[in-house]
Amino acid sequence: MVDSAITVSDLSKSYRIQVAGEHVDRITTAVINRIRHPLTRTHFEDFEALRDMSFEIPWGEAVGIVGRNGAGKSTLLKLLTRITAPTGGIIDLGGRVGSLLEVGTGFSGELTGRENIYQNGALLGMGRKEIKRRFDEIVDFSGVEKFLDVPVKRYSSGMYVRLAFSVAAHLDTEILAIDEVLAVGDAEFQAKSLAKMRDVARDGRTVLYVSHQMNTVTALCTSAMFLDKGTLGYYGTVDGAIKHYRDTFEKFQLEQLDAHKRPGSGQLRLSRVAVTEQTQEPDDDKVIEFTVGRNVDVVGKYFVSAHITDVNGAVVVQCDSRLTGQWFDPSDEQSGVLRIKNLWLKPGRYTVDVFVCQSGVFDAWEGADVIEVIEHSPYPELTTDDALAHGMVLADFEFEAR
Repeated sequence: MVDSAITVSDLSKSYRIQVAGEHVDRITTAVINRIRHPLTRTHFEDFEALRDMSFEIPWGEAVGIVGRNGAGKSTLLKLLTRITAPTGGIIDLGGRVGSLLEVGTGFSGELTGRENIYQNGALLGMGRKEIKRRFDEIVDFSGVEKFLDVPVKRYSSGMYVRLAFSVAAHLDTEILAIDEVLAVGDAEFQAKSLAKMRDVARDGRTVLYVSHQMNTVTALCTSAMFLDKGTLGYYGTVDGAIKHYRDTFEKFQLEQLDAHKRPGSGQLRLSRVAVTEQTQEPDDDKVIEFTVGRNVDVVGKYFVSAHITDVNGAVVVQCDSRLTGQWFDPSDEQSGVLRIKNLWLKPGRYTVDVFVCQSGVFDAWEGADVIEVIEHSPYPELTTDDALAHGMVLADFEFEAR
């Protein structure tokens, strides 16, 4: 076995993207545009998803990969698992890689769960005897024994991810790469999966874990790297990586004021997002005002989804207008208000992310505004701090003796 699990030198990845010419998603529109503007040429430029990245990961490390959307986390994992090829640089892998990058990656929907286990093992270069030796462990861990001979296209997303994770974690690969798919499973399975990944690292194998959830990175990982716009901003302790992640928020928030720099098609854009009271008590209503521009060329109504995110990047709550039957007309400028009741946030700093969507995303404004919740208990009795130590939010509750 080589000294390091993964050695990366001057790694880069570029994509060729369209930067001029009107984006169309229907052939009729493309034909009309060509008739109206026959001399218009489409121009392209290279987008650097990763730039000059170098690092070395020893055996037995559980490495968290953190960063904001678009930082290059998933791209890096796809390069390390050889799903896509680098534009430049060298990747030296010390062993076989088992990966779970998206729900169902590597699974064939028409095959049964049993057949997919053997197929995945074969793709990793394992013999049938080697797979059979681990088969019972895989099935027992996944909890899908009753559906083992059912085509996986009939599985729920939870069953899919349980079996896919179990295959990736139990087959004898030296490196395990996971891209934040555990959020699909239930809380019990997430806890079991984190424990399994810790065991994998203790056995001398190497774990790579991409996540927005800093609490799971802290619970699982022994080291972490912070990616910022395709570059390696930090590689070291977990606390150090999380600190770099938090320190970039103000810069990121300023950049997001420019709508052209935000993700989304741009057919509709938010022009304003504001929390009416930035400094709040834990039990205050959270009131968020927003304005969306108009575009008469957009066909069909759209919805708005707002997330409240904690300082570690975990989404505390999602408020989606579809759930209340509220849709918005793109032919008029829309001003709206979101009022969140009975959400008792624990003291700390929270950000508001707002998304304008239809079948795809028109605008994604992360870090649009901030809520600062002050240190004050909403409960009538005073007690020690450990009474409030656990959980992501506070609750409006009562105990009764009967």
